[in-house]
Amino acid sequence: LKPANEALLLTHLERAIQQRRTDSSMDGNAYRVAHSDADGLPGVTVDKYGDYLVIQQHSAALEPYLDALLDALEAEYQSLGILARFDGKSRSLEGLETGVFELRGAVPEWLEVREGNVRYLVDPWRGQKTGAFLDQRENRSALKAKAYGRALDVFSYHASFGLHLATVCDDVECIDASQPALERGQENASLNGFTNLSFTAGNAFDILRERERSGIKYQTISLDPPALAKAKRDLPAAYRAYKELNLRAMKLLEPGGILGTASCSFHVSESDFYDMLRDSASDAGRTVRILERRAQSSDHPEILALPESRYLKYALLEIW
Repeated sequence: LKPANEALLLTHLERAIQQRRTDSSMDGNAYRVAHSDADGLPGVTVDKYGDYLVIQQHSAALEPYLDALLDALEAEYQSLGILARFDGKSRSLEGLETGVFELRGAVPEWLEVREGNVRYLVDPWRGQKTGAFLDQRENRSALKAKAYGRALDVFSYHASFGLHLATVCDDVECIDASQPALERGQENASLNGFTNLSFTAGNAFDILRERERSGIKYQTISLDPPALAKAKRDLPAAYRAYKELNLRAMKLLEPGGILGTASCSFHVSESDFYDMLRDSASDAGRTVRILERRAQSSDHPEILALPESRYLKYALLEIW
């Protein structure tokens, strides 16, 4: 049975690789190669960062085929190194080895990659997910196409949205609770030669309220909060938090301003998300035009039978 299963997995991997080869949205060298169940590889994700690959594998059933998958990936990409991000709780539950370690070759502490006309550093050993939020790749490009003026990047992490905004906006302020994350953002700004980014550490809710009191106005705001509803029981509190963030952002935008806003919480449905935005607009006293209803990037595909595969909601809005 093992050869048949192995052959099937390798067929699914080759199909995933081929789909990325022909994806017209790809403009850079950092993207997801394989996306778990949606690519026929349950529990397996593979991200490409330039000449390096980072793999997550959470399924005991697929563990015997890991070497075969690695061989196929090396043959396709001639990667200089493959890193295992086996630090998720699910591997412990499956009784599998946990940790972060090199599977093939050597992987540096930091990797420089390109996304469109922006370069940034990835921390594959310790960073969120496998080092970067690749699922927002296309949304960053979509927001950049509409952005202008004075911009605010809230929950900026390593300034992923802020870097793209800096290419079209007059100035961009990046806000995050993590000082180390902002320091990485500053390094990314320097890497690109950007001088129109500033960085503020603090609580996003408090800062947005303070900015509203001060009367500061913006033309573009990006809201990319972490998952605020990690379980169904968290929904009421998450709804209130999302509403507070979006209400404040809408009030801070000048008429005609652009808001790019996201929720990566699977338990917040698309219907919940847009209901929250309607409530936010009503309480803010603003008229909101939907420019685009978006989801995760195409290299993070979804399948009809698995609602969990459509987890990211992203709205591009014009505020009046």
